[in-house]
Amino acid sequence: MYNHPALMEEKTTIKKTTKKVTKKATKKVAKKATEKVVAKKVTKKIAKKTTNPGKGDEFAIIETGGKQYMVSVGDIVDVELLGSELKDGDKVEFDKVVMVDNGKDTTIGMPYIEGAKVKATYQAGIKGKKLTIVRYKAKSNRNRRIGHRQKYSQVKIEALK
Repeated sequence: MYNHPALMEEKTTIKKTTKKVTKKATKKVAKKATEKVVAKKVTKKIAKKTTNPGKGDEFAIIETGGKQYMVSVGDIVDVELLGSELKDGDKVEFDKVVMVDNGKDTTIGMPYIEGAKVKATYQAGIKGKKLTIVRYKAKSNRNRRIGHRQKYSQVKIEALK
């Protein structure tokens, strides 16, 4: 029923409002009321994310490492590892630009925008949060712990072209 990621976060508030409304009215009225509440909250969240994502009105959505990132000029973004041969201060170009918005009009690529590039500066190679993986089998004395820290490249967005 609620497939949008922003809706999934609102499950607890939906349940609370549904309980309040069902005491006063029928299930149909409760369903409509909760959908209105959810719609208002979702539109507010989406509006916040899309109207002013960074310091300026311009933003782009780039794809790197199999993930998409919404960036604007001046943002510092942790992306999947770009390569070990990069040094601090090296220039990096992302040519897989999915969408560009300059504040007035929006360009969407199918799948990428031809000729669009996002220029960035490589800042550092960093490690993410430590994860602990536990493998356990009952009644067989099998217990194994594994640690993992994902490596990321930190880049600063310089220009959207």
